[in-house]
Amino acid sequence: MAGGTMWTIRDWRGSVYPEKDPQRTWPGHYGRQFGTLEFNATHYRIHPADRMAEWASAMPEGFRFCPKFPQIITHFRRFNDCDGPTDDFIDGLLALGNKLGPAFIQLPPHFAPKHAAAMATYLEKWPRELRVAVEFRHPEWFEGDAQAEEMWSQLRDLGMGAVISDTAGRRDALHMRVTAPFVLVRFGGYEGHASDEARLVQWAQRIAEWKDQGLTEFHLLVHQPDSLHTPDTCRQFARLVKQQAGLEMQAPTDLRAATQGDLFA
Repeated sequence: MAGGTMWTIRDWRGSVYPEKDPQRTWPGHYGRQFGTLEFNATHYRIHPADRMAEWASAMPEGFRFCPKFPQIITHFRRFNDCDGPTDDFIDGLLALGNKLGPAFIQLPPHFAPKHAAAMATYLEKWPRELRVAVEFRHPEWFEGDAQAEEMWSQLRDLGMGAVISDTAGRRDALHMRVTAPFVLVRFGGYEGHASDEARLVQWAQRIAEWKDQGLTEFHLLVHQPDSLHTPDTCRQFARLVKQQAGLEMQAPTDLRAATQGDLFA
């Protein structure tokens, strides 16, 4: 699956969304065009279950949200005394029903392995039926010390994933450790630069390999400047996944091309 980080992109009018449809219709249009979403709205606010259910109802079968954990849990309380916010967040996740993909924890940049004790306890208590991945950002997580390796082992034991970040400035975060049968990749693109396709080819090839090793779900969460190139990146990735792995994948249709085709039918 591939998708972006939000559906409120005005510049997609006329290409991804019908030109004249109001913004309240955009969630549904997004769901019909993309397969997944890095759901950042849940990071800044814990939305009530009825609101989450409303968003889920706008999406077609097969669509998956990847909600980001609330910052009150990960950044402000740092996994301490989080029973109330966690219960509220879980209520929202459950309201997404079968539209729920893996949720993910984005750790603060300064959150080093030495800070991990409270997170380890928190993850032990997390409901196993709700899939979770962790995005490590502090460089020490990738250097192999004992504290870091203990957390990596815990993720494997719990069946939890580790978000892989593919961006030019942090090649250490391209750690390639697969600790669960699902993978979330946060892909930093550069508006169609040749390096984008080279990296997308590699991901498509890895999907082919990992599928044979038990991979069940793969989410490419695309970050492009202002999200302008995100639809093109998702189309490009779908084409490459079909070539390299023989798998069909949801990709956005360019409404402009469809309209031009109608004119000459």
